[in-house]
Amino acid sequence: MEISSSQMFRNFRKWSLSAITLLFLASSFNSLAQEGENLFKVKCATCHQVFKDGTGPKLFEVRQKWEDGGALDGSIIQWVNNYEAAMAADPYAVTVSSYAGSNMNKFPDLSKEQINSIFDWVDTQEQKVAGVGDTTSGGGGNVEEQESSTGWIWLILGVIFATLIIAISGVRRQLKSATAEMDGEEYNSDASFSDEIKQWGWRHRKKVVVGAVVFTMALVVALFLSLYTIGIVENYQPSQPIAFPHSVHAGTNGIDCKYCHNSVEHSKTAGLPTVNVCMNCHKQVTGTTPEQQEKILAIYAAAGFSPEGGGSYNGETKPIIWNKVHVLPDHVYFNHSQHVVVGGIDCKQCHGDMAAMTETAKVHSIEELNKVEGNVQLTRPTLTMGWCIECHQEKEISMGTLDSKKDGYYDEIHKRLVNNDKALYSEYLEDGKVTVKELGGWECAKCHY
Repeated sequence: MEISSSQMFRNFRKWSLSAITLLFLASSFNSLAQEGENLFKVKCATCHQVFKDGTGPKLFEVRQKWEDGGALDGSIIQWVNNYEAAMAADPYAVTVSSYAGSNMNKFPDLSKEQINSIFDWVDTQEQKVAGVGDTTSGGGGNVEEQESSTGWIWLILGVIFATLIIAISGVRRQLKSATAEMDGEEYNSDASFSDEIKQWGWRHRKKVVVGAVVFTMALVVALFLSLYTIGIVENYQPSQPIAFPHSVHAGTNGIDCKYCHNSVEHSKTAGLPTVNVCMNCHKQVTGTTPEQQEKILAIYAAAGFSPEGGGSYNGETKPIIWNKVHVLPDHVYFNHSQHVVVGGIDCKQCHGDMAAMTETAKVHSIEELNKVEGNVQLTRPTLTMGWCIECHQEKEISMGTLDSKKDGYYDEIHKRLVNNDKALYSEYLEDGKVTVKELGGWECAKCHY
């Protein structure tokens, strides 16, 4: 039997090109879907859920809802960028604005493609059992990790690779049959693929066993690595009702963190500035660009302040609902004053270089925190227990003896150690410092109720 090479590989080439094209398209779609999911978590999940109304309306098939309601073409994109501009251009947007008492956040930085990627991802979600809770949603500032809906992408890729394998195997069988016929050898063309696989596996049984062991070990390692990602919230950054560029306030203008977070030295919480604190400056600072002036008007609305004339308060205040960024579990105790006053920890150790943050705040990754000059170099993910106890192990309370701190609390500990266990104290000082861990910083009850 004689087979033309062009005839043999023509179909195979078509199959390969088609498979590669499908693979490229699937990868591109997967990338867009991933971007849409990430943008939803960062920009939308604070107020919106997928299947359930919350602070804002549900987003599932919201484009269709706007179209059915008679919205102008492209109006929903304009709404996301700037709801006020959309209201001025489209009566339907005015109707949407009456949904809740709070105003829609503005996202002028999002492109049309990015906004559509959010809606595309939302529309691919599958609704959970009603009444149990929507795990693909967000609201009230509590954003849960969302299950990826890209499983079907892997299914398509699996089908493509299976098709390639079958096509290549078919070509291989034809080549073997043709070679056997040319050499005058016998070849069982009726043998099934499974028969050939069994025969190949038996001939290479040692390699198969080693491969199976390696594959099983890889699966076990991958499983444990995935377990280590539970509870990791690095790079979490919810949207906020008013844009607050720390780079302008703490960076350019050099405002001390404690001016706004004025309870950080006296309370377990750092505290958020009241509108009155904002107004201390913004009665006079009204902005130099239209964008700045628009943001400052939101502060005036919250304070019930009218800047016309000499400025006056009308009493019609609106609370600013900030979305919490650094959220610890309920069973974890953390006291800001203890760390800032007694421990002498700089804000940048946990919050990063806020003077360079153009947006309000986020949970910085440990890699970003380690780049900040003066920070204790740590390895565990931010806001995890490992991160805290590693810091307690590395951070010193005193460089040298405790009495050098000239602090009544540590003076007492110094006296007790010198009088009762001087050998233990000497052991503490072997590395030239006394760490938090050495004075009980690893005791469970110090941080857990």
